[in-house]
Amino acid sequence: MSAADSLHVRAADETRELPLAPADLAAANTSMLTDFLAKRGLALNTRCGGRGLCSGCLVEIERAGGKHEQARACRMPLAEAVGAAAENAVISIPSRSLLKQQPSVVDDFRVNIPMARDPLVAGARYGAAVDVGTTTVAVIVCDFENGKVLARASAFNAQIRFGEDVLTRIQHCCTNGAPAVRELQHALMAETIQPLIEKACARAGIAKGDVGAIAIAGNTTMQHLAADVDPAPLGAHPFTPAFLEHRVYSAEALGLAWRGLPVHLLPGLSSYVGADLTAGLIATGLIYEDGPSLLVDVGTNGEIIAKTGDRIVGCATAAGPAFEGAGLSCGMRAARGAIERVRMSVNADGVFEMRLDVIGSGESSAPLKPIGMCGSAYIDFLWEARRAGLLMPNGRFAPREKLPAGVCVEVDEHGKKFRIHEHGASGPLWISEMDVVKLLQAKAAIGAGICTLLDVLGIKARDIKRLYLAGGFGMHLSLEHAIGCGLLPGFAPEQIEVVGNTSLGGAYLAINDKSLLDEMEAARKRFEAVELNLHPNFEDAYIDNLSLE
Repeated sequence: MSAADSLHVRAADETRELPLAPADLAAANTSMLTDFLAKRGLALNTRCGGRGLCSGCLVEIERAGGKHEQARACRMPLAEAVGAAAENAVISIPSRSLLKQQPSVVDDFRVNIPMARDPLVAGARYGAAVDVGTTTVAVIVCDFENGKVLARASAFNAQIRFGEDVLTRIQHCCTNGAPAVRELQHALMAETIQPLIEKACARAGIAKGDVGAIAIAGNTTMQHLAADVDPAPLGAHPFTPAFLEHRVYSAEALGLAWRGLPVHLLPGLSSYVGADLTAGLIATGLIYEDGPSLLVDVGTNGEIIAKTGDRIVGCATAAGPAFEGAGLSCGMRAARGAIERVRMSVNADGVFEMRLDVIGSGESSAPLKPIGMCGSAYIDFLWEARRAGLLMPNGRFAPREKLPAGVCVEVDEHGKKFRIHEHGASGPLWISEMDVVKLLQAKAAIGAGICTLLDVLGIKARDIKRLYLAGGFGMHLSLEHAIGCGLLPGFAPEQIEVVGNTSLGGAYLAINDKSLLDEMEAARKRFEAVELNLHPNFEDAYIDNLSLE
């Protein structure tokens, strides 16, 4: 096979020849390299939706004579790659640009309330509960007779290739209309949820046809896309959803390979506080508490609910995907090879010391070179670096003469950067001042959202009896560091209860006890959405929370 008939691609230390079909060559001028690679099982981190705004899909073109050049695969027409192949060039994909890493998805949850044995479908033996996150999807299969969870499965949401966050996917629908909505529905239902339920059934030793009902909880955009409903109105003021109420569809109507199987989309609360938080209200038991209580889900979209007495208020904050590692110099999702813990200190001799924990490092005797850093490590870094004297309150690195001995801070064309690891899988790993800015903006959005909701209710952080910290990110967070850096401002560790994936927990409760659907609908009707941009104190709270003081 000649070079012009294939691309030479190196990924995970393996070089492969990927044949170019006639259809590939015919569309080579309009199709991008990312599309070609994704169809061949080499999906890249197109975090910005393929708009060339991030470095998630960087590849190296290794040409003859040792000449190397970097390119964003999402902006590289396939024709250019074919031209490089004709010159015997190799396209090298760094480890951190690949989406083939196994996700560390939290599919564990805590249920704080009892439930009845009254499943959604009378006479059915098994059911499936699904949490649809913007980034990840988790599924459990359970036995209706005893409520036992039989098996779990989780994976990245296949919609990621269309954009890292909901706004990018909404924009995709605005630009491309109904075909884009169906494309996103297919990615979610047929490419993600269907195989996950099948995998969970296989692990449980049951036939997929034995599943009698499915309940899905996700943010409002995900619920719209699951139902093949255009979410475009959610992207522009007044951000009006097409629906929030509980809906039931047949599986085949949603593109799933079951006939007559009911699929329940749980009710959402507002345009940007979705069914995942409705499910969390039930799973934590917060809905039944007098309060004051908080439910905080720190994910790609930060969602916060506060309750005191009969009043339930909530908001969504534009935290962005920084806590998923997006847009950061060495950021990545929580997966094997990610630094997940950072500890810093200055010893008695004034010398800087650092200890890092890497996901998967204990799986073999050989040392595991880190690929990058995940969100929990970045939260650690903010507080540890501030305490160790690396960072000033404004997030800038301290002047060189004030840095502890042994700290490696360098300056490049983009400003100062700190070396977090000298021997990463693809070279040294760095944290830049621009990375710190993005992290401070993300944590300030969450912190200011919490402060604003408390202000609406006329209470302080110290008045909160219980803060329920939900989501996969929260499960792996150091509470000391989250409080210290201002992500959870003004709270004490004893006020916080880590509850895991309450979206999945609420979906699990709903399929086992159908009466809870009425409770969710009642919560929806009582809910008050707070638009942060209209609240007079939000901007000041946001600015205050940008500091590391």
